[in-house]
Amino acid sequence: MKIIMLGAPGAGKGTQAKQIADHYSIPHISTGDIFRANIKQGTDLGKKAKEYMDKGQLVPDELTCDLVMDRISQDDAKDGFVLDGFPRTIPQAEALEKALDAAGQKMDFAIDVDVPDDNIIGRMSGRRACLNCGATYHIVSIPPKTEGICDRCGEKLVQREDDKEETVKNRLNVYHEQTQPLIDFYQKRDILRTVDGTRSMEEVFSAIQAILGA
Repeated sequence: MKIIMLGAPGAGKGTQAKQIADHYSIPHISTGDIFRANIKQGTDLGKKAKEYMDKGQLVPDELTCDLVMDRISQDDAKDGFVLDGFPRTIPQAEALEKALDAAGQKMDFAIDVDVPDDNIIGRMSGRRACLNCGATYHIVSIPPKTEGICDRCGEKLVQREDDKEETVKNRLNVYHEQTQPLIDFYQKRDILRTVDGTRSMEEVFSAIQAILGA
């Protein structure tokens, strides 16, 4: 089962991708996780990716395509995978399709987690993170027990640069311009399915299970 998760930044597609991976025992392949690991390790790729992410811009194709294709070819992905954060553009989608065709494979589903921009701005601008242990919070929906302090390790919480409201708005603009055309791309291939991302995480996952089959 080969699945692509679509949706604006902050729509919750990453959370759903992890649940899909766990439920169906397939790897969750997130370019975001790969980038963050490289940023933390201070690799050349991480430094380049951070420059774009801090500005709310998408990381260019050449920094992502080879990495993702290599990941897909690994043994644990032979029975399927769920892609989260890739492809982001039509050229990336075409490159993926070409590589899969060459291997005699194709994507099964592209699931769009649909959430209005206003909801996303509220979600993301309220996020707070602990840079020490990686725990994340939300000032409204998942607040820490003590304001500004991590429950897990007691370190100070921060608002990441890419969660600030202006950066979020910029990321949404970039998404609508560059990534939303993927919805039409996969609709034409008859594999697009849309779920209402404004509902609870449990309800969204139930809707996805109904699409994929329990």
